[in-house]
Amino acid sequence: MFYVYIIQSQKDKSYYTGCTEDLKNRLKEHNAGKAKFTSSKMDYVLAWYCAFNDKKKALNFEKYLKQGSGFAFARKRLVC
Repeated sequence: MFYVYIIQSQKDKSYYTGCTEDLKNRLKEHNAGKAKFTSSKMDYVLAWYCAFNDKKKALNFEKYLKQGSGFAFARKRLVC
């Protein structure tokens, strides 16, 4: 399975969207400071996730959530 996820920083309440095959381990990496783009805003909690059977579909959905209307959709509907 491939997971698209949104985590929220407890430091400033900002969100980060990503994609992984191992959601539990990836969250641990974010909270351990091992992820380049999230290391300055630790600690994180999982705000939302979705599982996909197809890697390409997961990556496309992650890309959608990081851009324009997908970004707005995620903030309005997924992490209320």
